Amino acid sequence: MGLACETTSIPGVLLFAPRIFGDSRGFFLQTYQTREYAAAGLDRTFVQDNLSRSRCDTIRGLHYQLRRPQAKLVGVLRGAVLDVAVDVRHGSPTFGRFVVVELSEENRRQLFIPEGFAHGFRVLTETADFYYKCTDFYAPGDEYGVRWNDPALAIPWGDVDAPVVSAKDQNLPVLAEVSPENLPEFGQ
Repeated sequence: MGLACETTSIPGVLLFAPRIFGDSRGFFLQTYQTREYAAAGLDRTFVQDNLSRSRCDTIRGLHYQLRRPQAKLVGVLRGAVLDVAVDVRHGSPTFGRFVVVELSEENRRQLFIPEGFAHGFRVLTETADFYYKCTDFYAPGDEYGVRWNDPALAIPWGDVDAPVVSAKDQNLPVLAEVSPENLPEFGQ
């Protein structure tokens, strides 16, 4: 099989390393193939693909949908990001814990983030093109989130003197301020 899959410190959050075929012309890799990902433990149907471009030190997130939860398979086409998945499932044994990985055009790794996790990233290079495969459609009225710099989470974003954060993301609550009815329920 050409696809390597690693477990992370939180069950269900998976790190994939697709096989890259390179020669003097450049390279080729499959960014997704249903049978190979299913054989590696990711048997999901994706219904929407998204692409964002962001500049250096942009921080997006931490976002989730509650009634229309989205699992995501994410990666970077150009540049590099520090990608973060935070378990926000009420009642989860790993509630408030997170996984942080660097995704880049060099390592071509992908992170699978299950439903019930808040997701965000920081751009480490001049710009980054970031893609998401999602298991449900974007639902504007179902947007929730946790502030990226929640001191109780203490996510190691690295040295960022002037983060570029949207007003909406800057005004998200810290996790302790989110009422349980606005959090996904563990085991559902």
